[in-house]
Amino acid sequence: MAINYDKLMGLKAVGQEFQYGDRETMLYALGVGFGRDPLNANELPFVYESGLKTVPTQATVIAWGAGAMRDSGINYMMVVHGEQKLTLHKPLPSAAKISVDSSVLGAWDKGKDKGAIIVTESVIKDKASGDKLCTLQSTIFARGDGGFGGPREGAPEPHKLPERAPDLTVEADTRPDQALLYRLSGDRNPLHADPQFAKAAGFPKPILHGLCTYGTCCRAIISSEICNYDPTIITGFDVRFSSPVFPGETVLVDIWKEGNIASFRARLKERDVTVINNGKCTLKA
Repeated sequence: MAINYDKLMGLKAVGQEFQYGDRETMLYALGVGFGRDPLNANELPFVYESGLKTVPTQATVIAWGAGAMRDSGINYMMVVHGEQKLTLHKPLPSAAKISVDSSVLGAWDKGKDKGAIIVTESVIKDKASGDKLCTLQSTIFARGDGGFGGPREGAPEPHKLPERAPDLTVEADTRPDQALLYRLSGDRNPLHADPQFAKAAGFPKPILHGLCTYGTCCRAIISSEICNYDPTIITGFDVRFSSPVFPGETVLVDIWKEGNIASFRARLKERDVTVINNGKCTLKA
């Protein structure tokens, strides 16, 4: 079924309700690599309920399954997650009951044989107070849905990295079982767990979730001199996905600090591949 542009732009889902607790917060932190050394006093607060800290990128999983795209008409077999943006209106609590409003912000037609770009937004609020906690914007590349007659120009441009050597590079490991642990936070796509499914999709083995790599980059920045393990100074976290990671590979996060912006990209130690590009971590001014 082809995309109907007017219908797509009118898709909304309002008042979707979810909740999460300290268990989910600790599980997410473990899933993106915190707590490797249980005696590390800086990392223990992310995986232990006493004085629990929340990883900002957990915002991408606290309302897993929310969205307005169910009746979009796109071919999900041909969809790739292109970009993820996160704005934190206040530090993410370690437990909350939340309400989510989702909508389609825009859709751009790249041509019949070139696919479509679709941007969706989810605003997450504290259910009790109505206060905004965070806003998520997700860009998908629907490779099989071009030629629907939508606008061709005006799609969001990615953040530009500085044209100089990075100020620092942080090494962040992943474990061979990383995807099996991360998937318990919501995304149970068999591509990340089933070897036969992964081979049928063209990969030699299951790949790491893109949003797990996203969270791993956040872990790297939190643990660096940029944050010194204080996640509350992060108010935004935006990336463009470039290539998949295989669980067990080592992510090298190159960081440029300019004012309250930490630009970054992620590449692999084992292979000459950039896996996340155009990263932008916004810090409290």
